[in-house]
Amino acid sequence: MATPVSIKEHYTKEIAPALQKELGIKNIHAVPALKTVKINIGLGPLVAAKKDYSDVLENIASITGQKPVVNKARKSISNFKIREGMPVGASVTLRGKTMYDFMTKLIHVTFPRIRDFRGFSAKAFDGNGNYSVGIKENTVFPEINPDAVDKIHGLQITIVTTATDDEQGYKLLKAMGFPFQPLPQKKSEQS
Repeated sequence: MATPVSIKEHYTKEIAPALQKELGIKNIHAVPALKTVKINIGLGPLVAAKKDYSDVLENIASITGQKPVVNKARKSISNFKIREGMPVGASVTLRGKTMYDFMTKLIHVTFPRIRDFRGFSAKAFDGNGNYSVGIKENTVFPEINPDAVDKIHGLQITIVTTATDDEQGYKLLKAMGFPFQPLPQKKSEQS
């Protein structure tokens, strides 16, 4: 298997000029690009069961290469048994070189390791060109030793782009090698 080329190099040399031509953008700096990648995980079940969640934080730190921030509840909600100041989640925001390295690993190493993987739906865009994907098992990341994991947990990855709409965001991620499911053909194209 050939070593994957860094997405940053691939973007600057090939993707940006191709997208500029395809989208009809005059200024190269107006071409859609990655802005940040955010990784979130909920700690609710572990906190409710009064279990230690430090191993989850270590997993996120080893996956991203950055220490996660523990998010705490801003107000108490009695129906959910949440008190103000209770830890409810952890998050990491990646930028720059770390973001591009994470995206390279995500596309070329992690996604192929997902069991029964058939690609992601193109419907998960938010209307502004940003894409969110949920991964059910943290063991698909190569940094995690499946034998050492007590409890498998999922995580949410949000890819924030400078695209102005979903079409530009889709074209950017598709050019980077993001594995999308084939788009359904419109009825006029089928006949």
